[in-house]
Parts: sequence; structure tokens; C-alpha cells
Amino acid sequence: MEQFLAFSLQELPYVIIAFVIGFTVHEYAHALVAYKCGDPTAKNLGRLTLSPVSHIDPIGTILILIAGFGWARPVPVDRRNFKRPHLHSILVSIAGPLSNLIVAFIGIIVFYALFHTGILQNVSLDKLQMINDLITNIIKLNVLLFVFNLFPLPPLDGYRVLEELAPDTIRQAMMRFEHFGILLFFIIIITPLNQYFFNVLQNAITVVISSLTSIVYPFFS
Repeated sequence: MEQFLAFSLQELPYVIIAFVIGFTVHEYAHALVAYKCGDPTAKNLGRLTLSPVSHIDPIGTILILIAGFGWARPVPVDRRNFKRPHLHSILVSIAGPLSNLIVAFIGIIVFYALFHTGILQNVSLDKLQMINDLITNIIKLNVLLFVFNLFPLPPLDGYRVLEELAPDTIRQAMMRFEHFGILLFFIIIITPLNQYFFNVLQNAITVVISSLTSIVYPFFS
């Protein structure tokens, strides 16, 4: 069975928990900011909740386990309800990735609080390893969601921001291009472009984690 999975059976539980947390917080942040900006669409559909059941997409989750990438259920947003459509749409778009960055930052704080203060000195090595693996996966995968969603590719949040910043004529053309977003991802994955793409992704993740750690570390050194 393990040969069909993108992760080892040992790390699979931690990966699942980390992605459930990351996806749930991400989509909840979109729904919350949209509601605060005047759009009740997500709230009316029961998406303004931290219940994973409302946000997890079965097919997207299965693909994560098999291919290492996937998606949650997108939060529906009707920008016509915004008083300032461009600004509020941008705020809604960046809310998701920003929420993942905050989760990762909190995860780093918790990691240092647990492992650099002696609070776990009487805990067994097996339990220490489990705690370490869980927190580490939560940090890494939330940073992954933060970085990945900032790429200016449809239908990612970075593309939504770029779309809102573009002039109306270009924005209309970009909206027509969105339908090819999934196809573009498959082209990247099955061609030599995937090595370049994942190298950029991994380097960005490393930089973000290092930057967050540099903020937290002095308080525990």
C-alpha cells in the first residue's frame, strides 16, 4: 500500500492532521474576511466554520495522499457584495495564505516552548518524537500552503490578487484563462518544468521557515 502513497505510513497521520488544519484555517479565513467585507455568501452556505467537514474535498484529499498535492473546497465569494470590490477581493484572497503563515508561526512558538524550556523533560522519547513529528508537519505544510497559494497561477490566491490589480480589459482576459488553470498544473507536473517549480517552492519554504524561526528563537535562546 505504501508504494501508492506520497508519504510513508509512519508520517501519514501527521500529514493528514497538518493538512486538515491548514485547509480548514485557510478556507475559514477566506469566509471570515469575505463576511466582514460585506459578502454573506460563504456564511449562508455554512462555510463560516472551523469544522473540517465543511472545507475538506474528498478528491483533493485523496490526491494529497497519492500525489502529494491537492485542494480543499473553495469558498464561494460574490464580489458584487463588496463596497470596494477590488480592495476587498484582494483582502479575501490574501486572508487564506496569511492564515497559514500565522498557524506556522504559532507552531514554531509552540515547538520552542515545548522543546527549549524543559517542560517535556519527563516525557518518553517515543512521545517526544510523536510531538516533534506532529508540530514539524504542521509548520512545514502550513508554510507550503502559504507559499504555494501565492503563486500567480489560476485558481490560486496569488492569481486572484494579480487579477484584481490588473486593468479591467486584462482582467477579463485573465478570467477566460482561468479555465486552463488545472491543465497548466498538470503540464508543470508531467514535464521537466516540475523540477524547476518544486525547487522554487522548496527554496521559498526554507526561507519562510528560517525567517519565522529567526523571530522566535531569540526569546528561547
